[in-house]
Amino acid sequence: KSTRGGRLVIENFFLLTLILSTLLCALVTGLILGFAIVVMPGIAKFSDKEFLLAFKHMDEVIQRNQPIFMLIWVGSILSVIASIILGKNNLSNYNFYLLCIASGLYLLGVQAPTIRFNIPLNNELQRLDISNSDESALALFRIKFESPWNRWNVIRSLNGVIAVCMLQLLLLQI
Repeated sequence: KSTRGGRLVIENFFLLTLILSTLLCALVTGLILGFAIVVMPGIAKFSDKEFLLAFKHMDEVIQRNQPIFMLIWVGSILSVIASIILGKNNLSNYNFYLLCIASGLYLLGVQAPTIRFNIPLNNELQRLDISNSDESALALFRIKFESPWNRWNVIRSLNGVIAVCMLQLLLLQI
């Protein structure tokens, strides 16, 4: 009987981990989707200097490791990894594959582009001395920054939405 009780604890812990993963991935996806459909189109109307300053100020909040943001962002990664580990012994093959695909899509389609493309662009902007740059330099920097940042953000958003939908489908099946 104690074996069954231990198994139930592990199953419940897995379910809680999967629920947490779904919630945190949805919050991250909502943030990046909000940037794609509201924030970036809104600040796109600014002059080059205003646009770069606005984005720089928003990014500074993240760069200073805002605790709630970091908890959600890093928590989404850790909970997804924990879900995969725990899911191996708690899901049928089909559901485990669904979890692996959703997790892979989230980690490789949301987190990897963030690390590879968006963060380096953000860091370049943080190093830019906007106040002491002339308008032509700011215009060139904006061209180099805005389009690639938006492109990768749309990719992250789409991958995040699909991954969250798959995680929700998995929750409905178990």
